Amino acid sequence: MPAPPTEQDILAALNRVNAMLTEGNAPPIVTSRVVRIARAINDTLPRLRNLGLGSMEGYSVVATATTYLPEAVGGYLRLPREWADTRPIDGYKTSLMVLIEQLELLASTMDKILDAANRADAQALLAHGMFLEAKFGHSAGGGPDLQLGSPT
Repeated sequence: MPAPPTEQDILAALNRVNAMLTEGNAPPIVTSRVVRIARAINDTLPRLRNLGLGSMEGYSVVATATTYLPEAVGGYLRLPREWADTRPIDGYKTSLMVLIEQLELLASTMDKILDAANRADAQALLAHGMFLEAKFGHSAGGGPDLQLGSPT
């Protein structure tokens, strides 16, 4: 059974997608969406432990970087550009439109996971504040009562 991807593996996968975009001369509309996804993944990586390494969110971040994003971008880039950008393949949608929808879904999902990770950090801060308040209490002035005596 292979070891789970490390943070370096995830970043390397994102770098490979970036290279695919450059080598495939991807349109800016594609590149900008991939950059948004990569930024959300980069921002989420240090917080994955807060979500739980085995959590569905953690799995989604890893799978997006290592599988979902490379497969979506690669599938589009393998097509001849003119054909991919002009020929409808799904009703009225071209391959480019289908890819953009997929990238928007991935970006939205990564944004939600980053938000959840940040909320977990914020909740930890609130819990710590409640602990400190219970432990040390407040003085009548609203600040902590450090019992330093009266000023001279």
